[in-house]
Amino acid sequence: MTKINFPPVNEQMDLIKRGSFEIIPEEELVKKLENSLKEGKQLNIKLGCDPSRPDLHIGHSVVLRKLAQFQSLGHQAILIIGDFTGMIGDPSGRNVTRPALSLEETRINGQSYLEQASKILNKEKTKIVYNSEWLGKMSFEDVIKLSSKYTVARMIERDDFTKRFKAGEPISVHEFLYPLAQAMDSVAIKSDVELGGTDQKFNLLVGRDIQREFGLEPQVILTMPLIIGTDGVEKMSKSYNNYIGISEPPKEIYGKTLSIPDNLIYNYYELATDISNEELKEIRTRLNDKEFNPRDLKRKLARTLVSMYHNLQAAAEAEEEFDKIFIKKEIPDDIPEYKFNDGTSEISILDLLTIVNFASSKGEARRLVMQGGVSLNGEKADDITAVVKLPKELILKVGKRKFIKIKT
Repeated sequence: MTKINFPPVNEQMDLIKRGSFEIIPEEELVKKLENSLKEGKQLNIKLGCDPSRPDLHIGHSVVLRKLAQFQSLGHQAILIIGDFTGMIGDPSGRNVTRPALSLEETRINGQSYLEQASKILNKEKTKIVYNSEWLGKMSFEDVIKLSSKYTVARMIERDDFTKRFKAGEPISVHEFLYPLAQAMDSVAIKSDVELGGTDQKFNLLVGRDIQREFGLEPQVILTMPLIIGTDGVEKMSKSYNNYIGISEPPKEIYGKTLSIPDNLIYNYYELATDISNEELKEIRTRLNDKEFNPRDLKRKLARTLVSMYHNLQAAAEAEEEFDKIFIKKEIPDDIPEYKFNDGTSEISILDLLTIVNFASSKGEARRLVMQGGVSLNGEKADDITAVVKLPKELILKVGKRKFIKIKT
């Protein structure tokens, strides 16, 4: 085996600690790095993904970027696709039992996850494994023996379970098996360090305990903050519709980034980009200067994110189009069209919104109109009973970025 030349331990720790929320225990990580440097042997850095949803957003990128940083230091990144555990459903942060997925669904989602994660990770240097390889082979006897290594009392200490238990919400027995199954992943790959969001802390700690039970040196835990979404309130999630998808079109990434509150600018730079620590210090200084307009930093952040997931040209074009629409108040060049070919000359505003798929129902269409988010040829449409007389050409706009050209 070729001996790897790693950076000095202090340099590695500087990068590893950047943006990290907690390292448990930090002294063990230092020791592992020292031994790794002495022996020229990579550490196994584990990240498990639960492919319950196939779309990745900036929130997912936070921990993926940390895994990529370990890669850049010369360590072995191991991405575990939880095709088997995905059938159980991670109870982290849940107040109800998560719906189970089929193995086929988790495999499809896992492949999509992998393709998108490759925008961040060096795919050639990433070891990719599916946990059905070992969990699917466990017998009922194996499961009983594994379950005997952890008590119900310790399991119920978990915040998610405690809250549900006190609220009288049902907790299925199979949910207790999820952290044990995730721990078996750490046993199977002999994980040295496991990464996860702060909401994964309990699962990662169980991994340490179960590794000890199997006679292995326990993994170090590194948790990353959960990035707040564009609404500035909840963690980034598709469920809250406050996300920036890493596979979204450039103009969506750019526009959504500009919508984040000013108090999140520094966090996004620190957690979602690779800018240097010196640049981070400069950003903090500027943000603390009351004379400085944070809009300029936000525009730079938007360009940076588009460049990361697309390219520099796409970032420039996205900025140009944003300025055209929101500063110059012009209409985009490439908006979709909808043509009435049946001689329709007038239509209710609610029917129009549903026909062009800007609203999934009349109820949603009514809400959009009442919230003032609909305009026709630049004029706000705020009457839910309005009947729209259709000229040869009409520009319908919903929200800030949705346009369509109506033709008759």
